[in-house]
Amino acid sequence: MYELKLLSKDAIPHSLERAYRYRVLNEPVEAESICLDVLRIDPENHEALVTLLLARTDQFGSGVTDAQARELLPRLADDYERAYYAGIISERRAKTRLRQGAPGAGFDAYQWLREAMTHYEHADALKPAGNDDAALRWNTCVRILMRSPELKPRCEERAETMLE
Repeated sequence: MYELKLLSKDAIPHSLERAYRYRVLNEPVEAESICLDVLRIDPENHEALVTLLLARTDQFGSGVTDAQARELLPRLADDYERAYYAGIISERRAKTRLRQGAPGAGFDAYQWLREAMTHYEHADALKPAGNDDAALRWNTCVRILMRSPELKPRCEERAETMLE
C-alpha cells in the first residue's frame, strides 16, 4: 500500500496557489488532492476548504456527489459563507444537470436554481459591506431561467400531461 507524503506548513501558501491554478486549468481532481493535503496539516484552513468545495463542484457529473460538496459547508467560517456556498453548490448542480440533458433535466435544473436563489437571498441578507457576490449569483440564476423556457417546476409537467 502507498503512504501519502505530508506537506510542510511552509508549503501551504504555494500549494494553495497550485490548487487555484489547477482549478483554472480545469483539473479539479488535482486541486482537490492538494486541498486534502493542506487540510491534513491545517484542518481549519479557510482557503483550502473553499477551494476543495469548489473543486468538488467542478467534478459534478463525473463521480462527485452533491453530498461530498455539502459536507464541507459546516466547516466554513460564518453563516454568510455557508449560505453563499450552498447556493454555489445548487447552482452548479443545476448547470451540470442541464449539460447532461437527460429526461427531466429542465425540471431538476429549475428546482436546483430556485434552491440556489433561496440560498443567495439568505446570503445577501448577511453579506459583509461592499460584497454583492450573492446578488450577482442570484441575477445569473434569474437570467438562466428567463432565457430557458424548458426550465419550469414539475407541477407544470403534470398539468400539461393531464391536459393532453
